[in-house]
Amino acid sequence: MTSGDEHDVFLRRALAVAQRSRDGGNHPFGAILVGPDGSVLMEAENSCVTTGDRTGHAERNLVSRASTAFDVPFLSRCTLYSSAEPCAMCAGATYWAGIGRVVYALSERALAEITGPHPENLTMALECRRVFAAGQRPVEVVGPRIEDEARAVHDGFWRR
Repeated sequence: MTSGDEHDVFLRRALAVAQRSRDGGNHPFGAILVGPDGSVLMEAENSCVTTGDRTGHAERNLVSRASTAFDVPFLSRCTLYSSAEPCAMCAGATYWAGIGRVVYALSERALAEITGPHPENLTMALECRRVFAAGQRPVEVVGPRIEDEARAVHDGFWRR
């Protein structure tokens, strides 16, 4: 079992990916995949703006790559760390890929407060726990954590 401090270390790395995404002209979201041994296997940025693909969320980008690189038994022992709570689409992709645990920094509710009705991020009021609960296999969820740090990567972004 990973401790809270270890979760926060990986979440800070996901936040660094989110900042890199923002610096590259995309929305400020990032995700990393951590293997059962604690090694970072891959990371992904949001790519909505630069690719024009509105489904290019960081988590979905990562999960799509992970599901072709690793089998379900392995992914079931991995953890997806995300700068923000996975939306319904990303939670669904995580479920179908077979990833066993999700840890996130910023809650969907807090994200909605930050973005408001911004047309590029019409946040859904649907917690990832509810999406996972509708499935037939368990997905452990930890979060929100370090929300103040996670808010910082969004400062001023959604007002542009």
